Amino acid sequence: MKTQALRNIGSSWFGLATNLVVGFFLSPFILHRLGDDAFGLWVLVFSLTGYYGLFDFGIRSSIVRYVAQFNATGEKDSLNRFINSSLCTYGGTGLVLLMVTVGASFYVNSIFRIPPALQWSAKVLFLVVGTAVAVGFPLSVFAGVLEGLQKFNWLSLTQASYNVARAVLIVLALRRGGGLLTIALISMILNLCTYAVYFAVVQRELAVRYALRYVDRESFRKMLSYGSITFVATIASQLRFYSDATVIGIFIGSAAITYFSIGSKLVSYSANVTQSMAQIFTPMSSQFNATGDMEHLRRILVMGNRACALIVFPLCATLIILGKSVIEVWVGAKYVPIAYTVLVLLVVSDSSQMAQSASGKILYGMARHRTLAFVWLAEGVVNLILSILLLRYYGVIGVAIGTAIPQLCTNLFFLPEHLCRVLGMRLRSFVRQTYLAPALLCAPLVGTLLLMRHFFVAHTYLELLAQVAAGGAVYSIGLLWLLLKKEQLGPELRRFMRFRQPAMEAAAPGMQG
Repeated sequence: MKTQALRNIGSSWFGLATNLVVGFFLSPFILHRLGDDAFGLWVLVFSLTGYYGLFDFGIRSSIVRYVAQFNATGEKDSLNRFINSSLCTYGGTGLVLLMVTVGASFYVNSIFRIPPALQWSAKVLFLVVGTAVAVGFPLSVFAGVLEGLQKFNWLSLTQASYNVARAVLIVLALRRGGGLLTIALISMILNLCTYAVYFAVVQRELAVRYALRYVDRESFRKMLSYGSITFVATIASQLRFYSDATVIGIFIGSAAITYFSIGSKLVSYSANVTQSMAQIFTPMSSQFNATGDMEHLRRILVMGNRACALIVFPLCATLIILGKSVIEVWVGAKYVPIAYTVLVLLVVSDSSQMAQSASGKILYGMARHRTLAFVWLAEGVVNLILSILLLRYYGVIGVAIGTAIPQLCTNLFFLPEHLCRVLGMRLRSFVRQTYLAPALLCAPLVGTLLLMRHFFVAHTYLELLAQVAAGGAVYSIGLLWLLLKKEQLGPELRRFMRFRQPAMEAAAPGMQG
């Protein structure tokens, strides 16, 4: 179990690293080849089809859980029935979404401000991407089954291969005169290939039998009962992370989405790092909650969020101080004024959440996430309302402000107090133990980056790398000193590793990734 857990975490980090590298270098290439309007349309269509995730109804999380449970207990018949019932449910959902896609494609140009030259492309692009998402619904069952079987290595390696192949084919296609529809078709075909790999691995591991007689009511009841609260969180996620591009597309136009997307993409890359790491805390907290071990739950809360903060704080400081150079080097100087302001607003608000990534995972592991889901839903609604109101006065920057305000309120005034109340901790003690050391470690980093920027402003990747390397070296020295300071952290780290290993081993069959 220990080897499996380490392999899962390692493969997840590899897949994430591949995705970040490919996305970082591919995005500016697509932007400059397509132009602001076409690139903004690309982001808009994927934001619109992102709302299709609402039709998941929390079923994906139930697939992961019950596949893990039935596989661990050897209930092969129940496992077979659950997979068939999931396929049936998602098959019906995919059919509905296909009809929604066809109908909605006639109104894309009338709802959003799309340049006349791109209106036909917008309609066809929405049809292609929407169809791909609809078809992917039933096929995604096999990805969920692999998560439940703890086959994260297959998921990560397949996804990494998809990202690399997609990047190569898109570069070749755009260099030969291809456009939006070409890269959409490339993405769609390769995505279907990944599902084919997932299906083959599932069949090799389980030899699932497919027939309507295996679809039963009890499996439907289980998946809907478990997924209901997750569904609320899914709605909140759509409002919080997909509404911005939609609002901009309706009230301003597709070109403006490009400026917002540049800033938000840089922030999302940072968020992916902490989310990938924090996923291990769900099974750990589930194990300790089952045994009533509140002391270890409190330690996980402190040490998990401290680990997240040690990653988030330097990333946040670097993006704020060097953000203008990053944007200029990445996509070009003309995007700096607006995109940098968006970046600062979003990185501050998102960092308040990323530094508490372990908190949400712990609540999910304890099955105490109901309140959090509804708070997130309220945040998403306020985000949407504020973004629409402020957009009229401040444009794209107003949308970023509308996103940042409710997110900061949730993360500063609700989440830490709520976790401390659930786990019986004092708020002041939690904040001091968790965030004081990461904040102090960032002070030399900030000084180094400001000094480097004073000597020269980076305009190339090499100059930017030199500044980041100098700041990273200073931060690494401080971090190493902190980790080796035995009188403060040595015994605590050893205690943490002693209880972390059995928890991971006991909980590994139920890890959800």
